[in-house]
Amino acid sequence: MTTGSKPLAGLLVVSMEQAVAAPYCASRLADAGARVIKIERPEGDFARAYDAAAKGQSSYFVWLNRGKESLCLDIKNPGDKALLGRLIGRADVLMQNLAPGAMARAGFASAELRARHPRLITVDISGYGDEGDYATMKAYDLLVQAETGLAAVTGRAEGPGRVGVSCCDIACGMYAHAAVLEALIARGITGQGKGIAVSLFDGMADWMTVPLLQFEGTGKTPPRIGLAHPSICPYGAFGTKDGQLVLIAIQNEREWASFCTHFLDEPALPQRDGFRVNNDRVAHRPMVDAHIAAMFARLTREEAAAKLRSANTAYGFVNDCEGLQNHPALRRVMVETEQGPIAVGAPPARLSDGARTLGAVPALGQHTAAIRAEFAA
Repeated sequence: MTTGSKPLAGLLVVSMEQAVAAPYCASRLADAGARVIKIERPEGDFARAYDAAAKGQSSYFVWLNRGKESLCLDIKNPGDKALLGRLIGRADVLMQNLAPGAMARAGFASAELRARHPRLITVDISGYGDEGDYATMKAYDLLVQAETGLAAVTGRAEGPGRVGVSCCDIACGMYAHAAVLEALIARGITGQGKGIAVSLFDGMADWMTVPLLQFEGTGKTPPRIGLAHPSICPYGAFGTKDGQLVLIAIQNEREWASFCTHFLDEPALPQRDGFRVNNDRVAHRPMVDAHIAAMFARLTREEAAAKLRSANTAYGFVNDCEGLQNHPALRRVMVETEQGPIAVGAPPARLSDGARTLGAVPALGQHTAAIRAEFAA
């Protein structure tokens, strides 16, 4: 296998980071070849202790910190503060997601740094932005899921639910990553850096655009309906006679007609009241779902899959983590850690020049001595 190119090689990213959002962004810059120096407190990024599932290490930390160098600093110490200043003076990107106002109070306000270093790109990641009553609020992923209304449209009818991954953090990190790449392109044209500010709230508010517009148009929050779709029917999970769940998705009337003919063996069903068009089916969802469920209950998972394929119906199996682990579409790559190699999900983008090698996950302070020597006064 060829080794993919590293287009960000030669760039220096200094990241005062913790938890998920900023580490996500920085790790993807590292994947593309940037040198990422992760600044940690002497006790380390608290995400190092989130769990111990990855060979005794935090699964979060292993996932989000490959390819970085770990430098322990106490910026209340004048010598360490001066070292951080020298690092920033040579950096292309400075990223931070510390507590609101912490960097400015320490003397590293982004606007002032850019005035001093015009090519610098600064990235400030926060919970709710830097204006308004929420600016000083602590923000963790589940809190933002609740504040943005995501939890209200997630789960079953009985009550709100948490999305099972840190989607607000991840969305914020992805938006920051895209903005950094745009800023680097712009700097290549103008020679000037720029400031970037991304909040967890703004990222998830963007994802919540459809439920928000639906609420504003109808006065109703889209209902929580578990493994179903609030606007489309049939679109949901059905149990087979061998105890499996199969999820189907009907997107248009042509697909519905084919499903009725080849899966339900009822080509005339679309002419019946309550079954004709999507809006009718949504209004009569319990009846429609019950009718479909009766057929699934007579079939095994494999029999259902065969009939769904013959109907050209979109379907998927409702897997657990074991199902994902054994999924034929799952791609894995090995990442080195201080406790040995660990298989993680491969970077989603497949590049024509080959897969990139990914850097190791650093031990706490692993590169402190070398970086202090390199950036000595």
